[in-house]
Amino acid sequence: MSPSFRRWCFLSSVVLVSTIAPAITVDADQHHHQWPTFHQLVDIKKGTNNVTGMSRLKHYFYRFGYLLPNIVDGDVGITSFTDDFDDSLESAVVLYQSKLGLDVNGELDYLTIAQMMSPRCGVSDHTLVAGAIKHYAFFKGRPLWSTKRRPITLTYAFSPGNSIHYIEEGDIKAVFRRSFSRWAEAIPVIFKETTNYSKSNIRIGFYSGDHGDGEPFDGVLGILAHAFAPKDGRLHLDKAERWTVDLKKERSKVAIDLESVTTHEIGHILGLAHSKIKDSVMYPSLGRRTRRVDLSIDDVEGVQTLYGSNPDFNFGSLNQAEKSSSSLPPSSSIWFLVALAMAATVVS
Repeated sequence: MSPSFRRWCFLSSVVLVSTIAPAITVDADQHHHQWPTFHQLVDIKKGTNNVTGMSRLKHYFYRFGYLLPNIVDGDVGITSFTDDFDDSLESAVVLYQSKLGLDVNGELDYLTIAQMMSPRCGVSDHTLVAGAIKHYAFFKGRPLWSTKRRPITLTYAFSPGNSIHYIEEGDIKAVFRRSFSRWAEAIPVIFKETTNYSKSNIRIGFYSGDHGDGEPFDGVLGILAHAFAPKDGRLHLDKAERWTVDLKKERSKVAIDLESVTTHEIGHILGLAHSKIKDSVMYPSLGRRTRRVDLSIDDVEGVQTLYGSNPDFNFGSLNQAEKSSSSLPPSSSIWFLVALAMAATVVS
């Protein structure tokens, strides 16, 4: 299928979908990221100049550690990019494809753009890779919670003024208990809830937009959450998302499974960076209405490299029942990109 024909099919499918599915636009103050526009860049080739939207795509690569800015004004803190598909962008695409487990070809093909349009963790992918045959990774310097005592005890607390009110507090706390317990089963670490927020090791809260940590949230979808490497302990979730603790009961088309995200972010709290294995809890992206909560072998091997193994743990205990893959459809699936583009403008 030629690129021109695929693009024609894509535009035709958008028209068809718009006639059968009414869209409800998201308010401007709810949705700030530009990822939904990336579908316009599918099949743009290297050497093409002045492509509308290419600078936004470059900023995405810059944001997640794949690209240096073309122009930096140090006096006013402005970072800008050209709209050209140049050598530096091709290198960023190659690195991104390699780190996300995609086919490495340096092209803005369907799978690459679809991956970039997917909701994801806000932590940069620029990290220390464990090795050529390993897929898990660590933060630079390989930080971890270290103590002479075993098992290690880490306390966690919820920010009193930064929560969401459409989910019961008890349900949110139950989600975190399950998420912490998955990691505790694999390593000699005990997690204990405390009410002393300021002195707890791990501090949890829901925040909107610019919330003072240098990592602003962007509204519905886009960046879902972020956490900081040891021993910082901050775990922040985007308050603008439609979080759910039960996907079967939740009707929103843009619902995000809270437990999947909290389990992932706790991995960061412990010192793990992003994995390239799509079924791994530490894979950076998570589709809307997707659940991925059970640790993979890759997750366990990574965290045990940092902390050692819990004496009672065995790999046969890894539960595969709930595991759902974040892998994407074949690159010829035009309808998938249509759905991604529409998801960013639809809220139920």
